[in-house]
Amino acid sequence: MSDLDARLAELAEQAGVDVHWRDANDRPQEVAPPTLRAVLDALGLPCANDGDIDASLERLRREREGTQLPRLLVADAGSPFPSPAASEPRRYRIEDEQGATVVEGTAPADERTLRAPDAPGYYRLLLGNDACTLAVAPARAFGVGDISGAHRPWGVAVQLPSLRRPGDGGIGDFTALEHCARAAAARGADALAISPVHALFAAAPERYSPYAPSSRLFLNPLYADPGRVGGASALRTVTDAHNLRQELAELEWLELIDWPRAGRARITLLRTLFEWSSADSKLTQALGAFRREQGEPLERHARFEALQVHFRAHDVPGGWQAWPAEFHDPTSPAVAAFAREHGREVAFHAFLQWLATRGLADAHRTARESGMAIGLVSDLAVGTDPGGSQAWSHQGELLHGLSVGAPPDLLNRNGQDWGLTTFSPTGLKRSGYAGYLGMLRAALAHAGGVRIDHVLGLKRLWLVPHGFGATEGAYVRYPFEDLLRLLAIESHRNRAVVIGEDLGTVPADFRQRIGAEGVLGIRVLWFERAADRGFIAPMHWSAEAMATTSTHDVATVAGWWSGRDIEWRARAGLAEPGVDEIAGRAIDRGRLWRALCASGAAADAGVIPDENRPPTPEDVLPIAIAAAGHVARAPTPLVVIPAEDLLALPEQPNLPGPTDAVHPNWRRRLPESASMLFDGPVAQACCGAVAAARNAP
Repeated sequence: MSDLDARLAELAEQAGVDVHWRDANDRPQEVAPPTLRAVLDALGLPCANDGDIDASLERLRREREGTQLPRLLVADAGSPFPSPAASEPRRYRIEDEQGATVVEGTAPADERTLRAPDAPGYYRLLLGNDACTLAVAPARAFGVGDISGAHRPWGVAVQLPSLRRPGDGGIGDFTALEHCARAAAARGADALAISPVHALFAAAPERYSPYAPSSRLFLNPLYADPGRVGGASALRTVTDAHNLRQELAELEWLELIDWPRAGRARITLLRTLFEWSSADSKLTQALGAFRREQGEPLERHARFEALQVHFRAHDVPGGWQAWPAEFHDPTSPAVAAFAREHGREVAFHAFLQWLATRGLADAHRTARESGMAIGLVSDLAVGTDPGGSQAWSHQGELLHGLSVGAPPDLLNRNGQDWGLTTFSPTGLKRSGYAGYLGMLRAALAHAGGVRIDHVLGLKRLWLVPHGFGATEGAYVRYPFEDLLRLLAIESHRNRAVVIGEDLGTVPADFRQRIGAEGVLGIRVLWFERAADRGFIAPMHWSAEAMATTSTHDVATVAGWWSGRDIEWRARAGLAEPGVDEIAGRAIDRGRLWRALCASGAAADAGVIPDENRPPTPEDVLPIAIAAAGHVARAPTPLVVIPAEDLLALPEQPNLPGPTDAVHPNWRRRLPESASMLFDGPVAQACCGAVAAARNAP
């Protein structure tokens, strides 16, 4: 290593970039200098030569030794927390959210710590002539044990657009979610976990991946039910006015969602209903109140959507970076003038958020009123589209020139570049964690829990410089302790459980750390293996995690048992070279069958538990029932079974890697109406097996 490369590595480590790391197979890896330079440049730390490195190191030193309060300080309840250095004593005061003084005194010149109040919450710290927000965290996040009446609860996971209801026009919506909540609660479920409902791109319905949103602060308006505006009569009139009755009927009965057609049809209906509703004074007042309550963030999002509609109509595709330069700044005079001239269009997109918010709130309320102890569990994507609303509205908080991804691991041996941006570590601190808190509050506003996709990102993220391959990234560290503490505060304020998707390349102590903070990890049947590749008995699964049979990114139980996932992986070019996966799966079926027999789940599913003679690959129904009961035996606080496994469906919602031309990602619809989803004999048997296992002494 040259002297320059050694100094480059020093700068990287001080900037929070891991030069050395261990991969999914626990082998040591080292980031190459070209990647380090690209990552550091994107983080605003020039490093082309010794002079650049000296200047960047000095900048980091000044930031560490700053003498002013940041916008937000995070502390543990009743514990000391650091304050900036000073050359003379300073008066300090801590006020609660109502402005009442909680603590006051004088901090000596050589004293760099103060003590946080005992009660968690948000305070205002006044120190000398400076002031900031003080976030005081509880010992751990709100948990299942904090919920009255929640004894070993279980739940169902659904991909929201896959739900069906009569008249849905080809896309599941929040009304179908209400129907599903009632149906699941009737079977004894206490939670209904849903796919992300983040705002996508209203002007581009062909962009439908729920994990590549335009904004994590707002909702996807395509999930709003047009029938909630003016009732069924108004919807019929508008449908006939646009001659859409036949179109909607065809879309409704497709096996795969046609997002462009269905999205355009729904937006057409919503736009006309919005115009018709302008004469409804109550609706107009409610919308006005909603816009005032949501404030500037909503106005920016609505302006973004209106601008994108405008520029797409003028053949300017892509994100905001392709717009004329005067529209790149959301506070620019050009944007303000556009909003005045297109006020009705901006109001329409605010209306869409109002309607979607009402729909989601109603679904969560229905879940709770139907008897669910938890209700909806929202899903928080790991990042946003760099050309989307959040990236445009909050440019100072987000990364530029870097994409979020993952190195090669068990889920994808080629590594992944998801093409998403997310918060910058320095942007988080500079903004007082405003974007992070806004994102959490949006996710928890109408939910009893949240699943955080790739929760590893609270500690570190694999960031790939633009123009580099997915394997040519580097791990960048995040303010893990602060992010965990803020998550704990928000979970208690919303009385919501927190689930972290902790699959992939996991740091050695990560799962223990989030478990100590009350964040449930996720344990998936397929990955709970011993050293000999046998399946671990559920009684030995972690008690600090949520248990499940599968996730949206891996094979369903029926698909795994029948080998359907192997067929898809081969078709998509994802098969591991030189490996006979079919023969390997036959061996694994035997391993799973022996585990199902040993746990008692096979017998409970009505199958004779002969460990030496597993059912055939085609005999998936008893295996699906047994697998659900097997996982439900885990000592985990919560079990969630995907609807696809309760129905013994062979197809998984998403196959990471290939495009829609290869695999219909995020397009599959469930076979039954949401209100009758769990009425069939297989679903009843699966739900019964789970409920019996969870209720067992």
